[in-house]
Amino acid sequence: MAIAIIGGTGDEGFGLALRFAKAGEHVIIGSRSAEKGQGAARDAMETLGREAHVDGATNQDAAANADVVFVTVPFAGQADIYRSIRDALPKGALVCDATSPLATAVGRPAWHVVAPWEGSADEQSKGILPSTVRVVSRLQTVSGEALQEIARPLEGDVLLSSADAEAKAAVGGLVERIPNLRWVDAGPLSMARIVERLTAVLVSVNRAYGVREAGFRVTGREAWGPPPPRG
Repeated sequence: MAIAIIGGTGDEGFGLALRFAKAGEHVIIGSRSAEKGQGAARDAMETLGREAHVDGATNQDAAANADVVFVTVPFAGQADIYRSIRDALPKGALVCDATSPLATAVGRPAWHVVAPWEGSADEQSKGILPSTVRVVSRLQTVSGEALQEIARPLEGDVLLSSADAEAKAAVGGLVERIPNLRWVDAGPLSMARIVERLTAVLVSVNRAYGVREAGFRVTGREAWGPPPPRG
């Protein structure tokens, strides 16, 4: 499986690239320029070893040649990025959006949020992309800095929302390739309106306690994953 990381030169994107490549996946780091993406790929292989399968490309080429596309860009540039890759995405492509509408996009603190017209950043992305693209939200509650500390185990649960249960399970399977992370079905894509704001909560907690890797854990089960069939 090939995984494209659009915005893969940023903290969260590069961290995801490291974690997925360490798990044995083929990762394509996308950037606005091929040279920058290729440079990040070389950095990843220097960190992981030459056996890691990491390539670099433009965002468009990465999106066109991947089975799953993760988009990890700041909210201020999200719409432009989606417009730039939408024609490159194959029909039926699976896109996992990890954008948080933090108020840094309008010059305000990161523990504040802005409200997109569509209700959430993920719903905004779905509105820009072709109707054949399957959109899943999210990985915003995992610290980019913690992702890059590959010798350190992660903790926490990833809340995924989408109307497409199969798409959620596919992204959830990739989440579980990262040791100690679990995924939880948080419902339809509209739940992103709530989940996205949890990123701002984590920023505030990190700021208050002087840490960098605060996360969330959903209690009540030893494991989550796909919900059981309703009988």
